[in-house]
Amino acid sequence: MKWEIPRLSGNALHTLLGLLDFGPLRRGFGHFLRKELGIEAARALPERLRGPLPLHVRPLQARRSHPRPSQDLPLPTSWNTLGAYAWIQAFRSKRTTPSLLVERVFDGIRILAHHQPSMDPMLFVNTEEARRDAEASTKRYAEGRPLGPLDGVPLPIKEELDIEGRGATLGLKRPPNPSARDATVVRWLREGGAVVLGHSLMTEYGMSPLGVSAQRVLPRNAINPRHAAGGSSTGAAVAVATRLVPVALGSDGGGSIRIPASYNGLFGIKPTFGRISQTGSGFGGTMAQVGPIGLTTYDLAVFLEATSGEDPEDERTYGNPGFDRGWLVGALRRGVRGLRIGVLEDEIDAAEAQVASACRDALRALESEGAKLIPVNLEFAPHATAIGYMTIGLEAFAALYELRQSAWEDLGPDLRLLCRVMESFEADDYLDAQRLRAGLRREVAALLREVDLLALPTTVRGAPPISDLEAKEGMADPKALADASRFVYIANLCGLPAGTAPVGTDSQGLPVGLQFIADAWDEATVLQVMAHLERIGASQAPRPRVCFDTFEP
Repeated sequence: MKWEIPRLSGNALHTLLGLLDFGPLRRGFGHFLRKELGIEAARALPERLRGPLPLHVRPLQARRSHPRPSQDLPLPTSWNTLGAYAWIQAFRSKRTTPSLLVERVFDGIRILAHHQPSMDPMLFVNTEEARRDAEASTKRYAEGRPLGPLDGVPLPIKEELDIEGRGATLGLKRPPNPSARDATVVRWLREGGAVVLGHSLMTEYGMSPLGVSAQRVLPRNAINPRHAAGGSSTGAAVAVATRLVPVALGSDGGGSIRIPASYNGLFGIKPTFGRISQTGSGFGGTMAQVGPIGLTTYDLAVFLEATSGEDPEDERTYGNPGFDRGWLVGALRRGVRGLRIGVLEDEIDAAEAQVASACRDALRALESEGAKLIPVNLEFAPHATAIGYMTIGLEAFAALYELRQSAWEDLGPDLRLLCRVMESFEADDYLDAQRLRAGLRREVAALLREVDLLALPTTVRGAPPISDLEAKEGMADPKALADASRFVYIANLCGLPAGTAPVGTDSQGLPVGLQFIADAWDEATVLQVMAHLERIGASQAPRPRVCFDTFEP
């Protein structure tokens, strides 16, 4: 019988941390966990699967261009009753104003904060600045000159990114930098008229995909508050799921947009690595990318149009032309006739039965609309998570060097446990992970020369349950971690765009997400297929148990 590490919290977690202060115990535990996380299996892969050590992390593009015919269909119906489009139409018709709605948002934040358990998604709200920007937007609408499809829309920013006067805190126990300037993506959102609310909450240093932290009072799952909301973009997802705002800024280094979006029944997309500037982000490395979580695919499209492009301060964006306004929204009209969807059947089989069933139902619905489902195999798929752990885990471990030396006790127990485990890794783990990553990128690019998209579940099962004690003191749960992360690392390791769409619920009424991965720089095709699911009613954000409804059309 295989023994698994149980979920640990409170005294049990602190006791384990104390034991791991001893080198021999730390090495033994690290070796055991390496086996449990699949790292030893990944290291044992044959040499033929490895590529040369990469000299850059720019995505490997399978095709030079991605022409897609369009059926010129109507936009999905839910876009008109939910999301940013409805807000903009209300502003244009003078049924309400940005100034009135931002006050409703402030009311909603207070109400969500008093909910038990807390559902407040925000770490910090700059009411004075948000009111100022909302007033400016109200004036523009009165004069008939709005700046774009996000003008007047309140938008939270994950605490991973700088906001002027308040630098990124990354879920850590440290004061914000008061001299910070806006991150590039924040500045571009402001230039498009968005009302920047402040910082939304995240898990500590983004290292938990579950939505639990001892450093923050994180909000719970909006569908069922007895379950975790997912992370690390926890506040971003809950702000959208509770209908406080239609869209929020998150980031995704190992599923941190897609996991909380899936757990809360939302749409989310991790763009191509380098699509959106990371200037002003406190989390570096080779995996993470800023992106949106929204109520509709329209919300994702207009966010990407407003924030994509070349930034002279971020070499990762060089050569990225961005999107013309309306181009991605136009992609939502394409339909799926003739679209070749590569279905990773083994990955669907690895999901919990009801998750797999919901994903297959959605794929059959696309097939009935003219898409072609093509079973494909990805030899690296079962090992992607382990390669991801070796990459992002060791990059984070190195980035935390100063804090590990000067403020060890200020780190939460789950982050300290991660650091202890990283200390036991081998000297060449990171370099070998990059060679395996090169092989994975090569294999995925070959598949994407044969199909237009890859389809697989977003998570193995719905959001895990969580107790009040676990939410307060943090927890370590390798099984829940594996269930959340099993399918998301392929896109991060390859730098490819990947989206999640809500396609049903499990036996507990928790949302199920279906994930699509496209070629580098081809976000349009991801949005195209998710929009068609939305159009035919196979995908829509479910009504949450905890709901504020800032905007009521």
